[in-house]
Amino acid sequence: MSRKKKEISTNIGWSNASSITVFGKDFVNDILGNLNLGDMGFLELTGRFPNPNESRMFNAMVVTLVEHGLTPSSIVARMTYLGAPESLQGAVAAGLNGLGTVFVGSIEGAAKMLSETMPEADAEANFQSLASGAVDAFRSQKKIVPGIGHPFHKPIDPRTPRLLQIAKETGFDGPYVKLMLAIAEDAAEKSGKVLPVNATGAIGALCCEMNFDWKICRGLGVMGRAVGLVGHILEESRNPMSEEVWHSVEARATAHMNPDLASE
Repeated sequence: MSRKKKEISTNIGWSNASSITVFGKDFVNDILGNLNLGDMGFLELTGRFPNPNESRMFNAMVVTLVEHGLTPSSIVARMTYLGAPESLQGAVAAGLNGLGTVFVGSIEGAAKMLSETMPEADAEANFQSLASGAVDAFRSQKKIVPGIGHPFHKPIDPRTPRLLQIAKETGFDGPYVKLMLAIAEDAAEKSGKVLPVNATGAIGALCCEMNFDWKICRGLGVMGRAVGLVGHILEESRNPMSEEVWHSVEARATAHMNPDLASE
């Protein structure tokens, strides 16, 4: 039995011998030199150019995710580069593979939680009630509420107030931002812990405000962190630390078997 062929098509881009078209725009004349990298990312996700407020907000969101020092993703990228210095892209890819439910990829979890808790944006919603239900659902499953708390940014993630300030200035401080703040407050009260809205929680809420599908929100982290990882690889090539990290970890992990090595 023959398989019926499915029509395949794309609306993103196409080219011929003399031109390139992206979302109906002439790439050379309409885009090249006119859009910055963040605006190009917005175009890829929405199929249109951002207005000035969207541009400022989206760029702030992506820039937030570029750098956070020696995190697991940057350490993995550097260690991979140590083993395969001929493959910069492989080192960056290794770092990106770690953007999951704990680091950076929690944007997706926060956006999913918010969009499921409030499927339609409602400025008149009872945010405390919605937040309580969302928190209780996670607690009943013994799961971490995404987008709140931070290992060392306490009592506040310094990136969050700035993001929310920009959101207010650009008109994106809407119901999803209010719901995210209410969820953090409810979770902190019920757990007795300090649980501020972290940067990924704020960005998850802003993704909802900008009508991004939660399934693509982790992509903002991929966009931003890729830039940062390239920077880490460049530094690693000029001022290597990975070999020292490797041997230091090995020494500590095997100290109980080789005390002399641990003291080196």
